[in-house]
Amino acid sequence: MCNPETRTATVTLVAEDRRTDFLPALFGLPQLIIAEATLYRLMEWLSPQDYGGGFWEFYELDGQPLYLVPTSKPRYRIFCETNGYEGEVYADAAGIIATLFALSHLSFKYESARFSDGYHRLYAFAADHPEASEIFSAID
Repeated sequence: MCNPETRTATVTLVAEDRRTDFLPALFGLPQLIIAEATLYRLMEWLSPQDYGGGFWEFYELDGQPLYLVPTSKPRYRIFCETNGYEGEVYADAAGIIATLFALSHLSFKYESARFSDGYHRLYAFAADHPEASEIFSAID
């Protein structure tokens, strides 16, 4: 299983007492509800066979919010009908894929540097991920 703490750049699991600050920091308050719902809908779209809701963990890098990870399964089958990608990845990579999709979608819909900055920060981080080739194939 891919452990996010074993990568070159170290991510940190957001502690329970700080979870309420994570989503507003990642998405901003004006689009918080829309952004969160978008992320979960995109995960359902990307992994209809394996994802059906559930608890998500939050990860940050150097104190900045980075991505979310679904915890209902250790692996998710991902299918992206817009680019034909089909594969199976660990939950960590699935969360990166879904978060990248959400940030990209939101950056085109709303005029907020928060989404594009978050996307570029996560994209750069994903380059060193053990499943980088799967992540980039899924979002291409």
